[in-house]
Amino acid sequence: MARYTQRQAAYLTFIYFYTAIHGRSPAEHEFLERFRVSGPAVHQMIVTLTRNGLITREPYVPRSIKLNLDRDELRELLGLFALEQE
Repeated sequence: MARYTQRQAAYLTFIYFYTAIHGRSPAEHEFLERFRVSGPAVHQMIVTLTRNGLITREPYVPRSIKLNLDRDELRELLGLFALEQE
């Protein structure tokens, strides 16, 4: 069973693919554009993902988000993404 909600999975998937494509993690404005939510909503989600141990960040370092998922969790996350695309 996943340790994240469906909305959190969407953010985690975005972080994974954005980082894979661009070689760096997304900045806040990329989250804003992707999810069409407010800045405080993005910030709260990042805080929640960090608190839940799903991501790590370096304080005061932009674009320092890293996924904290083991191989099985990553497979499950990407499997959920593939199902949504069908």
